[in-house]
Amino acid sequence: MSKKEHILVVEDEAHLATGIKYNLDAEGYRVTTVGDGPSALRVLEEATDPVDLVILDLMLPGMSGYDVCETLRASNKELPVLILSARTLAEDRARGFDVGANQYLTKPFDLDEFLSRVKNLLGLHQHRKNSMKDSADEEIIQFEFGNATVNFDTFEVAVNDDPVRLTQLEMTLLRYFVENEGRVIPRAELLEHVWRMPGNLQTRAPDQFIRRLRKTFEPDPANPRHFLTIRDAGYRFLSDPEPDPES
Repeated sequence: MSKKEHILVVEDEAHLATGIKYNLDAEGYRVTTVGDGPSALRVLEEATDPVDLVILDLMLPGMSGYDVCETLRASNKELPVLILSARTLAEDRARGFDVGANQYLTKPFDLDEFLSRVKNLLGLHQHRKNSMKDSADEEIIQFEFGNATVNFDTFEVAVNDDPVRLTQLEMTLLRYFVENEGRVIPRAELLEHVWRMPGNLQTRAPDQFIRRLRKTFEPDPANPRHFLTIRDAGYRFLSDPEPDPES
């Protein structure tokens, strides 16, 4: 019998936590619910059955969901985090991604969409664990391009020898570009493999995050040479572009 995937729900509204647990139980997951940040971090540290996904509210008593996610990311770079929040402003979503969330879903939410995101994030987590197990010798750990050095294992990044901090999602996107260097990657593929969202979803998220990578790594972000937009096709990463940008 296969092991049930373990989901930690961090939600202080008891009726909502109960409803989420009920629906996840019905899908066959093992669910632990807590109502505050310190309890969530304690479960993550002490659970004998490791957590496979964190579903996290932002407005928690004492310790915000942002702080919980940031603390989690300091010790665990891979565990997927889905933020559920009534906050709908763009800056709230951006901050959520900045502290390391994989996805952000606003309340009230559609149950089918919620369950789909849970399934996709768990699938991504399992795929990463299997990849690390089966291809540890082939996995790219250290990578250099331009004036940058990146360590995907320790999340250490330096540009011109100065340390740079990237979010979890930025690192995931950068790794995907590195692993697919030279290939034109359609927007739909990025949404499906990096954001774990449907490829036909209308969102500017890839453009926004690629602009952030350009700002970090390109000497002239307005004229990128590493992170290229291929009109009507997608995006392309080159670690060692031609000397002449026009070529």
